[in-house]
Amino acid sequence: MLFTTIWPLFALIVLGYALARAGFPSREFWASAERLNYYTLFPALLIVSLVRAPMGDPAILRLGGAAVVTILIASVVMVAARRLKPTPPSRFGPALQGVIRFNTYLGLAVTGSLLGTEGLTRAAVYLAVAVPLVNVLSILALTDGGTLRRPGTLAKMLLTNPLILGCLIGAALAVSGIGLPFGSDGFLDLLARASLPLGLLCVGAALQPATLTRDIPALAGNTVLRLAAMPALATAVAWAMGLSGIEAQVLVLFSAIPTATSAYVLTRQMGGDGTLMAGIVTLQTLVCALSIPLVLAVLL
Repeated sequence: MLFTTIWPLFALIVLGYALARAGFPSREFWASAERLNYYTLFPALLIVSLVRAPMGDPAILRLGGAAVVTILIASVVMVAARRLKPTPPSRFGPALQGVIRFNTYLGLAVTGSLLGTEGLTRAAVYLAVAVPLVNVLSILALTDGGTLRRPGTLAKMLLTNPLILGCLIGAALAVSGIGLPFGSDGFLDLLARASLPLGLLCVGAALQPATLTRDIPALAGNTVLRLAAMPALATAVAWAMGLSGIEAQVLVLFSAIPTATSAYVLTRQMGGDGTLMAGIVTLQTLVCALSIPLVLAVLL
């Protein structure tokens, strides 16, 4: 049942890779499709899901807290390991992103397939907390904390992130009770439905297998940390914080999916090792087709 539910999602990733390598419909299409999804369709999905989330449910609040605890514990461990083996920010940034970031398209697609609409509302709450946090930590890692001396720059990068804006808008509409009036829920629903299939196709189009031949030990170690150690840590945090049911499943699931493809873009923009980041993204995405069903079968 688990395999038959998940394999169509990975089939979309494979299809995206095949289409992009064949140059269909064009090389320019995939960059435009990624921008359309990132700036329009995916924020619409976040807004709709957050508006429908039961924000007053104590389990929802514990899920947000558990997300923060899981990410911060992993980050502290990575920083401690860096002290034992000094690493320049150009390489530490990709390494940290490989462990704490997550592919939101794949995470929501798996959540929707396994847990339905109720799972998506919980996942949106997870993203509302985790997306700003991992972005801040990623930027700090890539700049060795230098952005702390330029808080205006950091704030601008965060407040122009469409995913963060979508989370802020959705949370504000939910908490205020305004919701989505005048049929706007139907409009955003239509946009949201296009987001996940297009996102998974773009994930496949962004894969770079050529990067897998360099830094093999680093790629393998980072993949094990992300796809095995992180879901184990999330399971322990869920137990410690009293999470159960859908909330615990969402926490573990988002800790078991590969890192975000957008991590490559951020790494390049911040002067990090783009080849290492691309290799991490590619290897994790390939391996997760086997690791996600295994992790979910063992831990959930």
